[in-house]
Amino acid sequence: MATVSQSAREGAVPWQTHSVFNQPPPLEGLDVFSSNLPLVEAVGREGAGWVLERASALGRVIGGEPQQLWGRLANENRPVLRTHDRYGNRIDEVEFHPAWHQLMRLGVEHELHSLPWTSEEPAAHAARAALYMTAMQAEAGFACPITMTFAVVPALRAQPELAAEWEPLVTATTYDPRLVPAAEKGSAIAGMAMTEKQGGSDVRANTTVANPLNGGGAGGEYELIGHKWFCSAPMSDIFLVLAQAEDGLSCFLLPRILADGSRNAFHIQRLKDKLGNHSNASSEIELHGAWARMLGDPGRGVPTIIEMVGHTRLDCVIGTAAGMRVGVVNATHHAAHRSAFGKRLIDQPLMRNVLADLCVESEATTALAMRLARAYDEAHADADAGEDSSDAQLFKRLATAVGKYWTCKRAPNHAFEALECLGGNGYVEESGMPRLYREAPLASIWEGSGNVMSLDVLRALTRAPRSLEVFLAEVEEANGADARLDARVQQLKGQFADPQTLETRARRVVESMALCLQGSLLVRNGPPAVADAFCASRLAGDAGLEYGTLPAGVDFEGIIERNRPQV
Repeated sequence: MATVSQSAREGAVPWQTHSVFNQPPPLEGLDVFSSNLPLVEAVGREGAGWVLERASALGRVIGGEPQQLWGRLANENRPVLRTHDRYGNRIDEVEFHPAWHQLMRLGVEHELHSLPWTSEEPAAHAARAALYMTAMQAEAGFACPITMTFAVVPALRAQPELAAEWEPLVTATTYDPRLVPAAEKGSAIAGMAMTEKQGGSDVRANTTVANPLNGGGAGGEYELIGHKWFCSAPMSDIFLVLAQAEDGLSCFLLPRILADGSRNAFHIQRLKDKLGNHSNASSEIELHGAWARMLGDPGRGVPTIIEMVGHTRLDCVIGTAAGMRVGVVNATHHAAHRSAFGKRLIDQPLMRNVLADLCVESEATTALAMRLARAYDEAHADADAGEDSSDAQLFKRLATAVGKYWTCKRAPNHAFEALECLGGNGYVEESGMPRLYREAPLASIWEGSGNVMSLDVLRALTRAPRSLEVFLAEVEEANGADARLDARVQQLKGQFADPQTLETRARRVVESMALCLQGSLLVRNGPPAVADAFCASRLAGDAGLEYGTLPAGVDFEGIIERNRPQV
């Protein structure tokens, strides 16, 4: 006969078989801006010191519920498409978890979508980049509509009357997800629909047709018929759409809801089932005579929408820096509190090599992102002054393509190595690292994959040959400071000697351009330990093909300590 133990008879049945120990404490309550020393330094360096207090306040917010809860909930509860209501009426609505709307509201209220267009402060693009990089550490998915709303403004300005109507709405600091006329809400979110299934990046192969109403022309009314294979953020209030008009491929502004409250002939066929970016809806749509207005001149669709694309590419670099920072924070925090084989992981030589290498990559990407943001400040100032091809504009155009190619290519393996620092725990969803890993390839694909960006660099050099001179002048501001950088710059110049094979070698050339620019920025502005590690490994080749192969003489401890969260 079974007997009952004394502890059970007394109501104190033990259920714990062991004590939990040797686990890192929760990474909660972190000011994700102020703890990001490379970003704090870059904000001052790029002229946006006025935003420091504001960015720190946002950093404290992001380190709370947005990072600990909202991002996870928005990904675990994916958007759901409702094509019809219960009565059979076509509604084409996408339902989001409340956490998504909380993230969107946070982004809009903190002006991540509008600051450079509304602020009177200096270096507003650099300030906004710091805020954006901070906020995206909570969740990358909501970056898509935030970025497109930010980037639509320069495209809108191609048509002054449309800019007068829509710019106040897309720069408003209130978020309202209802499907009602934007004028009634007093705010608007912007999306984009460029690519079609038969063309992809070759948008000139688009078949969507734009038929004029009442004469058409720039600013005129059109009816759009066709499809889009990728329509980002389909619940937005307005979209920039490319379609074939009588004079060729043109750009159109298409509202989701018409002024009378009726729904435009914009039908969502399905939502994309994506590798990552699960919180954000991406869709396939059909346009069944949708009403739109031409934005810019007829037949000038690509030059018009490229104003939007350029700014979205900038955000690809900034967002990549945010993702790398998340990886560094999680990897170094885990290693600082986890012991194996008799000592903390962070004190073990090989782990220190991996962590330091991840930190170096993160710092180089942050420095490049913030320098690019300053280039946008300078280029816009020159444009406002009537200078059409200033050095700042040439540098912005070329360096954006270079930076977007290289930093985004580095992101997936960076996320993987950061994940691996957590061991098996990093492979488990609740660590957050798989979400980071799935997200990492997106920025490289969005708004121009690797080949597209490499060819875009060549296109920029062909159209404005002086842009290479401007780019090299920026790089050579560090001339004489590090022999390894100087040698790599000379090697870079030699890569342009054979124009016949330049397209075949484009990826190698762009990679060299990016490494020289990052090296120059770190040599001029970064800590000596970080600059030395970068030049030794990335420029002089004293490293292997994977992260964690820095040479033995690197100041591993100094690099890690400046980058890990002190909690």
